Amino acid sequence: MIRIAPSILSADFGRLGEEVRAVASAGADWIHVDVMDGHFVPNLTLGPDVVGAIDRATDLPLDVHLMIEHPERFVEQFISNGADYVSVHREAVADLGAVFDQIEKAGAKAGVVINPDTPVATLGDSLERAALVLVMSVHPGFGGQGFIESSLAKLTQLRELRDKHGYNYVIEIDGGIKADNVQRAIDAGVDVIVAGSAVFKSPDYAATIQALRGNAS
Repeated sequence: MIRIAPSILSADFGRLGEEVRAVASAGADWIHVDVMDGHFVPNLTLGPDVVGAIDRATDLPLDVHLMIEHPERFVEQFISNGADYVSVHREAVADLGAVFDQIEKAGAKAGVVINPDTPVATLGDSLERAALVLVMSVHPGFGGQGFIESSLAKLTQLRELRDKHGYNYVIEIDGGIKADNVQRAIDAGVDVIVAGSAVFKSPDYAATIQALRGNAS
């Protein structure tokens, strides 16, 4: 079953609790939360307290994506506010094992993210421990960008590595996913679809979420 994780980056922040409840009622599986620090990416979003507010609005798993420098300084705060998955960027972390230890000790599942220009090979033995691997199919920082086609090959590579070695991570994609390209991502091996503007800018959240499940629904 393909899981759909609407990204609250594209929600109406003035009605955030209502928006979260709306996508949950519409069939979302997870809530994706993009955290940006204005340094690792050229945008600022939200902090742990907002994650806590989202957690109070839903029982769905919170998938927190830290697009920040020095994530080890903040992971416990996000987890104590309700994060179920915490993903950090390969490009921002020298010692993924140490950050994974920190995330797991605090009670969440650890994920790793790669940007469009970062090869899967850079993940190395972190794939043995990761609960989630997120492939960025846009350059991180802003919503509404166009899909980068080369990300599909990374999905297939991650699926093949998982099958070959018996790894346990789920494969997630984020950026530019719409109903007209989602099936290619599903065919390539994705498990979790992050969709921001595709969901929150649509007139019918439930219909859009169903369409994003593609032929796997």
